[in-house]
Amino acid sequence: MKSRILVAAIGVPVLLYVVLAGPPLLMMAALCLLAGIGAMELQQCVSGVKRSELVGMSAIGAVFTVGWYYDRPDQAAVLFLLEVLVFFGFAIRKGGEFKFQQIAAGLGGGIFIGYSFAAFLRMDAAGLHRAYLLLPFLLSFACDTFAFFAGLSFGRHKLAPKVSPKKTIEGSVGGLVGNVACGLLFVWVMGRFFGGCVIGYGPMALMALACGVVAQVGDLSFSLIKREFGVKDYGRIFLEHGGVLDRFDSVLFVAPAVEIIFRFLA
Repeated sequence: MKSRILVAAIGVPVLLYVVLAGPPLLMMAALCLLAGIGAMELQQCVSGVKRSELVGMSAIGAVFTVGWYYDRPDQAAVLFLLEVLVFFGFAIRKGGEFKFQQIAAGLGGGIFIGYSFAAFLRMDAAGLHRAYLLLPFLLSFACDTFAFFAGLSFGRHKLAPKVSPKKTIEGSVGGLVGNVACGLLFVWVMGRFFGGCVIGYGPMALMALACGVVAQVGDLSFSLIKREFGVKDYGRIFLEHGGVLDRFDSVLFVAPAVEIIFRFLA
């Protein structure tokens, strides 16, 4: 708990400044950093080594994806094709030295992680108030926090024991309820201090509920990968709370979901 409080005390103010007040280039740089580290962590987990050519390529691919979306978002298909050709071309050149799972991890890190973090840039470019860029974090961290305390207090029935033994159905329900409550609070704050919210209380409740489900799927998905490769944490950048993928696993799923929902609302 002390570690959670320390990470939150430092991380939350930094997050708020970068998202709400920082210049666009700072936000882009922060997203590139997170995407690059996350891609490295995924490749290290799958490959079982800290340093390799594929680890570096994965990081570069993720950073390049975020940067590409910042500069030329309409040409994403070109970027994805280039990354596929580069990774498979490299594997062919090495003559089977690398396994398919390592190539898949490189593409997953370079394309999926980069694409997900770039969702914040796409929402910003769409003209949304920057406060809405906090929603992917709010609807991920709130679900995780409420699920943790609900599971700790009321947890009895296992949710996915073979993937994450400590998670319970009661915790999952608590996370969904907490997500809806925080989503409604967000609408109230936007209406009270920022002149209104583009989404009403009813639609926000549904959005928060859906994002709560997505957040839990994201959390369990990265837990599944860790369990398959026998890794406890993806990294140590956040002290006892692991690496980028340990802290932002849900955000990587929720951010594109929030972006898509806002597209339908526009």
